[in-house]
Amino acid sequence: MVSIFTRRVIAYVMDFFVVSAVMWIISFLLNFALSSYAFTIFQVFTYVVPILIFVYFVMCEKIYGATVGKSIMYLQVRSRNGAWISWPQAIVRNITKIYWFPIIFDWAIGKILNTDRLLNTITKTVVIDELR
Repeated sequence: MVSIFTRRVIAYVMDFFVVSAVMWIISFLLNFALSSYAFTIFQVFTYVVPILIFVYFVMCEKIYGATVGKSIMYLQVRSRNGAWISWPQAIVRNITKIYWFPIIFDWAIGKILNTDRLLNTITKTVVIDELR
């Protein structure tokens, strides 16, 4: 059986593709609508994409308990007491996903502290395996 860590990494990659597909559609529509302006859509996306990634993770985990990738991998985010996560928990635990590299430090510090991720510890959340 594949470890939960491996499934979480696969889920994160799947979520990258989901966000990329949505961003491709948005960029196509915006480029078509704003083609007469001097700036390019990609100049704006440098600032917009991290925000949309953050919103995607926060909204999916708060409303559905999982992102698309986590759902496919049968994973779910919950509070340690088993309840659905709150808005502050969803926001804080996903702050390192704005850009891809802070999550590496979040994970590494968590491993040093002998826990999952630092922000999961701070927010008192866990990723549970729905197959168990």
